[in-house]
Amino acid sequence: MKKIFSPDYFFTSFSDVNVDFLKSHSVKALILDIDNTLVPYEIPEPTEELFFWFNELKNAGIKVAFVSNNNSKRVNTFNKELGFFATYKSKKPFTKCLKRAMTAMGSDKRTTALMGDQIFTDIVAGNRLSLLTVLVPPIKDKTDAFTRFKRLLERPIIKKFKKRENL
Repeated sequence: MKKIFSPDYFFTSFSDVNVDFLKSHSVKALILDIDNTLVPYEIPEPTEELFFWFNELKNAGIKVAFVSNNNSKRVNTFNKELGFFATYKSKKPFTKCLKRAMTAMGSDKRTTALMGDQIFTDIVAGNRLSLLTVLVPPIKDKTDAFTRFKRLLERPIIKKFKKRENL
């Protein structure tokens, strides 16, 4: 049985999660966190690299949705040119918005993956639904005390995962 805090995979960047990897795991839909998974908090819109990556996913028939704990302005600004299904204030690790995203994409647990930068929100939410979960390190972390505390708690989990996977 999968452990709730353990991702299925760890990649150094979103861009390392390519079409071949997703297809090899029968993924037809990808739920993504935005902040620190795809861009730092202060970057309001997708980068050129992201547009290219999203286009590759689209051309491969892989649907995308954003499930973010951030506010509507942030999520809507980021998603404006993309037009993917998106939710904000999603309250991850609760799974309601992940289920809504899967419904919107016409996917199910067997064909959906989730990628994020936080174990206690993204990975736990995905694992609660038995999705394929992918952890990436935060691009640029917040420096507030709560985030530093969460990252401190994540370190031994990530270390154990890397040791188990020989990374």
